[in-house]
Amino acid sequence: MHRSVVFSSQLLLFFGIFCFLSCKNQGNPADQNALDKRQQFSAPYGSPTIDGIGEEAEWQQAEWLPLDQLWIGKAPTPADFTGRYKLVWDENNLYLLAEITDDTLVDTHPDGLQQFWDDDCLEIFVDEDASGGDHQYNYSAFAYHIALDGKVVDTRPNRNAGYFNDHCISRRVTSGNTSVWEVAIKLFDKEYTEDAENIPKMLTAGKKVGFALAYCDNDHSPERENFMGNVVVEGEDKNQGWKNASIFGVVELK
Repeated sequence: MHRSVVFSSQLLLFFGIFCFLSCKNQGNPADQNALDKRQQFSAPYGSPTIDGIGEEAEWQQAEWLPLDQLWIGKAPTPADFTGRYKLVWDENNLYLLAEITDDTLVDTHPDGLQQFWDDDCLEIFVDEDASGGDHQYNYSAFAYHIALDGKVVDTRPNRNAGYFNDHCISRRVTSGNTSVWEVAIKLFDKEYTEDAENIPKMLTAGKKVGFALAYCDNDHSPERENFMGNVVVEGEDKNQGWKNASIFGVVELK
């Protein structure tokens, strides 16, 4: 074989390896056209105190967004449920402030890993690189169920529920029928593995994060009566967030 042919083969091999590693390091970010078709949100910079009050100046610069999409059940009356939320971020966390009016707070399952979706809880969906796709039994995205006692649950790759309490630090203050939830959310990429040291991703301006929010509402029934979300989900089956990150909205960090 001529030296020039060998050199060309080596060059092609090097180029192929470079492209593979480059794509791998990028984490297969979502196609821009696909991102643009999803609901768009933005979050200003700020580092609020997680106290369940939400009166810091950081929150004043963020706009209230509605939690008004019916995903499961019948549309509740305003007295039964209303919800709205805000988002801000800093280098370490995405922060959520949610204001939920719910006339009955219910937690009837003493085992926090059993039927956790049928108790009143706040559900936060995050996809670190907004790449979308299936995340039902993998860690390409997360669906954090935050119970009334602050415990955080998601489904693991072995199809069993597990606690992820260190992923979301929250405080809830309830006055009358209104609860203020304040949450600091750490973002992990799809390389997250169990029984290993997982380092949260640092956040920077311009980053786009897949995000959705929902509330499970139970008024003393065996199952939740309503499941209210923040994004429009097409089709008859709107309970897609726990397995399909492509229905998440896209939050740009400003």
